[in-house]
Amino acid sequence: MSLTIDLEVKKDVLCIRLKGELDHHSAESLRKSASQAIEKFQINHLVLNLGQLSFMDSSGLGVVLGRYKQIKQKNGEMIVCAISPAVKRLFEMSGLFKIIRLDESEQFALERLGVA
Repeated sequence: MSLTIDLEVKKDVLCIRLKGELDHHSAESLRKSASQAIEKFQINHLVLNLGQLSFMDSSGLGVVLGRYKQIKQKNGEMIVCAISPAVKRLFEMSGLFKIIRLDESEQFALERLGVA
């Protein structure tokens, strides 16, 4: 299964919705499209909706961490939402939740960022 990437800009927030599998085959595509959107639309905050993501490996974690650093340089915030149990476990084991907030839904994350 491949990865479907849906990007939506709401004010200064980039919503990224992923569906499928984020692995070494699809990580570069996500990295490139997210980075370009962050620069093109002057994005300050990132909401990563992983509700439809069935699989993620270490290369996917690397892309997430890279976008986190990109957003932090702009003094922004990154929020992960609607995460599946398997992907949530990967985030927990990697320690990413120590730096990235987890919200239950995209709507809640957008409200927190003031753009809902």
